Amino acid sequence: MATNQQEFQQLIEQLSEQMHASADLLKKNSERMWFDFQRQMLMTQDVTLALTKLAQSPDLLAQYQQQLASGLQAIFQQETPLNDRRFKDEQWQQPGFQQLAAMYLNFCQTTQNLIGDIPDLEQDLKQRVEFFVRQWLSAISPSNFLATNPVALHETQVSGGANLIRGLQNYLEDVRRGDGMHTIKMTDLEAYAPGRNLAVTPGKVVFQNDLIQLIQYQPTTEKVAKKPLLIVPPWINKYYILDLRSENSLAKWVVEQGHTLFMISWVNPDASMKDKGFENYLNEGVLAAIDAIEQTTGESSINTIGYCLGGTLLGTALAYMKSQNDNRIASATFFTTLLDFTYPGELGCFLSQEQLDILNQQMAQEGVLDGRALALSYNLLRENDLHWSYHVNNYLLGKQPPAFDLLYWNADATNLPAAMHSFYLENMYLHNRLREPGGIEMNGVAIDLSQIDIPCFFLSAEKDHIALWKSTYLGAQLLSGPVEFVLAGSGHVAGVINPANSGKYSYFTNNQLVATSDEWRASAEQQEGSWWPYWMKWLNSRSKTKVAARDPSAGHLPALEDAPGSYVKKTLS
Repeated sequence: MATNQQEFQQLIEQLSEQMHASADLLKKNSERMWFDFQRQMLMTQDVTLALTKLAQSPDLLAQYQQQLASGLQAIFQQETPLNDRRFKDEQWQQPGFQQLAAMYLNFCQTTQNLIGDIPDLEQDLKQRVEFFVRQWLSAISPSNFLATNPVALHETQVSGGANLIRGLQNYLEDVRRGDGMHTIKMTDLEAYAPGRNLAVTPGKVVFQNDLIQLIQYQPTTEKVAKKPLLIVPPWINKYYILDLRSENSLAKWVVEQGHTLFMISWVNPDASMKDKGFENYLNEGVLAAIDAIEQTTGESSINTIGYCLGGTLLGTALAYMKSQNDNRIASATFFTTLLDFTYPGELGCFLSQEQLDILNQQMAQEGVLDGRALALSYNLLRENDLHWSYHVNNYLLGKQPPAFDLLYWNADATNLPAAMHSFYLENMYLHNRLREPGGIEMNGVAIDLSQIDIPCFFLSAEKDHIALWKSTYLGAQLLSGPVEFVLAGSGHVAGVINPANSGKYSYFTNNQLVATSDEWRASAEQQEGSWWPYWMKWLNSRSKTKVAARDPSAGHLPALEDAPGSYVKKTLS
């Protein structure tokens, strides 16, 4: 049904207001656009070098042209199935559009094969070029443009064009919300909020400093393990991925299993914290949290969990504490954690010395890495699912995305202090120094992961595109104590957040930490369902002594405020 004239007028007025606001924001972000341009020039140089190599291989070009022609001939001789989610709507089966989509998919496959076959390219360069070309191919999909998307054309016809006005309005709202940066909306941002319907497991903030609030959760059992349990989440995102809703909250489930759980909630930093470095995150984060737990519970032996970057910091802390004869951590669990960055995956495509130099210039100017820019980088690792599908839904169809707790968390971005992030990228991703004994120093002390001899549990995810499991496996091999390595199904988040009663996925176990990840996987046993109970059995075997449940309001440290605290509620919008 066509939208009536009054509705159109209202939309146009709103559009005019937002266009003026967005123009001001884009002007304010001109310097940021200059840094983006420099990055794009580096990408162009990589692709140009690859094409120069390709030009020196005329036989390969001829083979490419033949494959492309053969694919096109097959498309017009017979109906070709469109095995791609972008073209699943029945509108794509119309004559002309079906062939267009098939031609595009044939072009993509042939081009990717060609890039992969270019000779004499260094592996790092080849990976970057393959990634950049894939981004270009995804961007030019006919599904992304009104004139070549039959679903969008049909919506335009039935709505009288209202979808296009709403789509432009959605785009301008995204620019405004991103403070001039294009941050595409992937979920209903009004549907959730930490403390309202996310991060609602009861507890108290019992300690805070400039970097962290420490949450102690309210017990739900009469007896608890004597050793408290501390979770060190990543500060690239907010902690409540581990405490979403009650049905998928790892924090709630751990408390129900009879553990005194503490959670670090990292601050969302601004430019005033630009000089906070990785060492600060060690001292004011992990070590300060351990001190606070000892003060409020009286316990000098705890178990720990580190998730992703939080696990990298936890590993660093363990090695540092070992050098200081500090034995307060009795065991450590690492969720999808890199200690050895030999295989950085596609994230490595954003990282070279030249890229880091540009980023350092930008962070020196802004004081932080804007969390929205980081979120975009991660989303581009799965560009069709996490970017272009919303481009079509929001801008071409003029619709709003549905509510989804996980995507709300993903959009709730956090900044990263310049000093910390520069150190992390330089020493971990670019030069892989953490794996080397003495490769980095904390508080003037050489860090040696091989000195870590406490029991450790590594949980990795088979389809993880952020912390590749063959690299997390290398990290597990650096330690000298007993290590249990488990491989979950799914990816970086869903592989971890898989509730005990979900019945989803499976996981692999193998008590032997053999020479290579491939050998480990070949001899591993598959277990159905969630890995949570398996891990809890491992943890409980190291926490057999029970004591009376600990009320966070009755500890030796005063309760400062209710969970989830105030740090997690600071947004970038």
